[in-house]
Amino acid sequence: MNGRERRADVRVQLPRRVAFVVLRAVSSSDAYANLLLPREIRRAGLGAADAALATELAYGTLRRRGTYDAIIRMAADRDASAIDPPVLDALRLAVHQILATRVASHAAVNESVQLAREEAGSQAAGFANAVLRRVARDTPGDWMARVGETARSEDERLGLSSAHPVWVIRAFRRALAAEGRAEELASLLEADNVAPGVTMAALPGLAAPEGESTPHSPVGFRLGGGDPERLVRSSEGRVRVQDEGSQLVALALTRLSPVAPGERWLDLCAGPGGKTALLAAEALAGGALLEANEVAPARAGLVRRALDAVPLDVEVHEEDGRSLAADRAGRYDRVLVDAPCTGLGALRRRPEARWRKQPSDVADLVPVQAALLDAAITAIAPGGVVAYVTCSPHLAETAGVVREVRERRGDEVEELDARAALQAVSLTPLDLPEPSDGSLHAQLWPHRHGTDAMFLALLRKRA
Repeated sequence: MNGRERRADVRVQLPRRVAFVVLRAVSSSDAYANLLLPREIRRAGLGAADAALATELAYGTLRRRGTYDAIIRMAADRDASAIDPPVLDALRLAVHQILATRVASHAAVNESVQLAREEAGSQAAGFANAVLRRVARDTPGDWMARVGETARSEDERLGLSSAHPVWVIRAFRRALAAEGRAEELASLLEADNVAPGVTMAALPGLAAPEGESTPHSPVGFRLGGGDPERLVRSSEGRVRVQDEGSQLVALALTRLSPVAPGERWLDLCAGPGGKTALLAAEALAGGALLEANEVAPARAGLVRRALDAVPLDVEVHEEDGRSLAADRAGRYDRVLVDAPCTGLGALRRRPEARWRKQPSDVADLVPVQAALLDAAITAIAPGGVVAYVTCSPHLAETAGVVREVRERRGDEVEELDARAALQAVSLTPLDLPEPSDGSLHAQLWPHRHGTDAMFLALLRKRA
């Protein structure tokens, strides 16, 4: 028998196989689980219950990968990096089932051993079997206590227990402390580890919410059940999946003041197009003109498809946003800068991102973010407004960028009250404390608002 031999008496159930395929793609080719998993579920023809199981297995394993690797290291007496990657993913999948689900341990062990056998042969299967039976002998509490004893600091211990890298924990603590809410860190980390429900947006003037209204966004709703993608398709995109925080920050710009017919708007970093479609619907209702820009051709294609739902002629550019905005000085009345960022505000939706991102990513992104915001200010007419948005609460990407650009532009711009703008569009009051530096920006949080951690700052060019 060769290295990919199989045993006929062990059959890997489809939900586990789908989850494993996703884990392998994330590990080997930096795939995005939230994009790949739905395709694999459809390809396997999974029903609702099996699809839910595959989703829990894939997302749960990815979410707590760091913690599971520490447990595997102890059970295998070798570092996770020394284990063949396919075998390591099979071990991670089994450890999640053994320690965090109601799946019977013998089923988790046997099927993950079979996955290891299929990927790497009988010797790897024997190794996986020994490791997993060692894990299954002790309780989750025992393993967490044991792993905690290996921590070299309180932050490392918290990182192992909450499955967050230490640098992310420290960034979150600083962002919360800037609002005088550092004591909320544990609640935030816990919220990051809870799978969020699906939130929908009905494009205003083109569709009506079809389920339970969201607590804050006037265009948001939640389905009681069923396939959201089927609803998106049947509505021809006029109803779409979109986090409530994303809806709120877009509406804060479009509804900041009454729209004057003929206003010119720009979505500077538009891909993949969710906020662009919402802006387009708002522009259509108010008589405004909208342009969009996305430098990556594939993502620009997604923007165009998103805009198909709105009967408005929107030109989609494919240029570097910095040069495009700078070349159109004084042309626009409202500009959205949904800046490329680390995405640390959406870890509950993209669980693999917490292990993929590094502090160096922040250092690389901040100059780009500042340049985009600076160019957007150049592009607006006197009296025009720029909304600077990130799906990250990291202070360097949020308040730090705004502060740097404001210092560079001097008295040319003034900061508007983003918290008041969000309150004005929200259906219910939002808990938005004033930052300790006295600035007027706003930060949404998963644990406090049930949204992704979206940041919003509003800057107006003085007339």
